[in-house]
Amino acid sequence: MTPRPVHLGLPLIDPEPVRGCKECARLAREREEARTVGDAARVSDCNVCIRRHPHEAPVPQ
Repeated sequence: MTPRPVHLGLPLIDPEPVRGCKECARLAREREEARTVGDAARVSDCNVCIRRHPHEAPVPQ
């Protein structure tokens, strides 16, 4: 049996940190540090965490 080809979709756009969320801000900083050193796996991990964590209530500006 011949294996079927793998089809990958386009990469997702980096999620925007939720304004006023300390965890989003921390993850966004970590993501930029990882990007600076070329750690694409860590960039992806930070993006997943930003998308999935429960966001704090935004702080009124």
